[in-house]
Amino acid sequence: MAYKMTQKSYTAKPQDIDRKWYVVDAEGISLGRLSSQIARILQGKNKPTYTPHIDTGDFIIVVNADKVNLSGNKLTQKVYYRHTNYPGGLKETLAKDMLEKHPERVIKHAVKGMLPKSILGKQMLSKLKIYAGPAHPHDAQKPEKITLVK
Repeated sequence: MAYKMTQKSYTAKPQDIDRKWYVVDAEGISLGRLSSQIARILQGKNKPTYTPHIDTGDFIIVVNADKVNLSGNKLTQKVYYRHTNYPGGLKETLAKDMLEKHPERVIKHAVKGMLPKSILGKQMLSKLKIYAGPAHPHDAQKPEKITLVK
């Protein structure tokens, strides 16, 4: 006995994707909460047209990155590592120093860890624009302001 399937699954096609621009104010928001919500929007998981193998996400502009909140003792205890690719070239930077010199890198590093580790993840990360102050040069894209859960 053969059954007829009446419902089909939807798969997004690259030409059907409608990308929007959003502005997020990072002032006073915890770094982890901010990063996880940004990663969801960059992947497109907030849309009903989400497809795992296609980048359906939107663009995110983060302003006031220097005013992001790190809870507990993370300012003095969290360490960022990088390597120069020379012997003995492991460099350490405290979160406090990173927030003072390059506040954009703190948010970018946290969001990058929550995205897929593939070419698709790199493509999603390229849609993230981070600025230390309240101004950004993307007014021509007419971004919508959204508030994230604190």
